[in-house]
Amino acid sequence: MKKFICENSFWELFPDAEIGVLVLNGVDNTEAVYDAHEEIRDDLAAANEEAVKWIPSMPLSKNPVVAVWRQAFQKFKKKKGNRASIEALLARVDKGNYVGGINPLVDIYNAASLTYALPVGGENLDAFVGNLRLTISEEGGDEFMALGDEENTPTLPGELCYLDDQGAVCRCWNWRDGQRTMLTNDTVNAFLIVESVDPSRHDDLVKILDRLETKSAEILGASIFARDILTKDNPEITIG
Repeated sequence: MKKFICENSFWELFPDAEIGVLVLNGVDNTEAVYDAHEEIRDDLAAANEEAVKWIPSMPLSKNPVVAVWRQAFQKFKKKKGNRASIEALLARVDKGNYVGGINPLVDIYNAASLTYALPVGGENLDAFVGNLRLTISEEGGDEFMALGDEENTPTLPGELCYLDDQGAVCRCWNWRDGQRTMLTNDTVNAFLIVESVDPSRHDDLVKILDRLETKSAEILGASIFARDILTKDNPEITIG
C-alpha cells in the first residue's frame, strides 16, 4: 500500500500546519465532462471574480492570506522569486489575467483555491513511485521536470518539497508541479491536497475538502478512497 507521509523535517518547521488530503478513484477527467457540466467553467469564472476580496490592498504581499505564505517560504531553501501557489493565482487575478481552464479536475480545485485563498494541488496518483513524502531534501539533486520545461531542474539542498522514490513531485512546497505526475484527461486516480500554515483557517480548509469531495463525486463520478487532515500528531495516510 502506498502512503503519503509528512515527515518530521516538515513539522519541525511548521508544527501548527494542517494538510488536507483527498484521494479519488474512478475519476472521469475527459474533455467530454465539460459538455455535460457547464458549471465547471462557471464556477471557475465566479471564483476569479470572488478572489478579489482577498486582496483589498496593495502590495499583494501585505495581504494576510499572502503574507503568511511569504513568511513560511523564508523557512527553507528556495530560489529568489519562488512563491506559494495561492500568491501566483491571486497575482493573476489582480492583474486581470484570470485563471483559465486546464482540465475538469484542475479547474475544480483552482476554483476552490481562489474561493478560499488556500493552496490546493492535485497529482496523478498512478504516477507515484513508492510513498509520497513532504520533507526537506537535505542533499538536494532530486530529479524534477517542471510543467512546460524541457530540462531537469533538480531540488536544492534544504528545499521543502514533495518527493517519491523517483524524484520530486512538487518543488518548493507548492510552488511548481512536475510533468511526471500532473493531472491529465487520462487521469483515473487522483491525489488532492490543501495546505494551511494558519490555524485560524481550519474551517476554510474543511470547506475546501467538502467542496472537492462533493464536486468530484457529482461531476467526475469519483469515489472517495481516503480523506483526512494531517497534523503533527497524525502525519500520514494510506493513499492507494
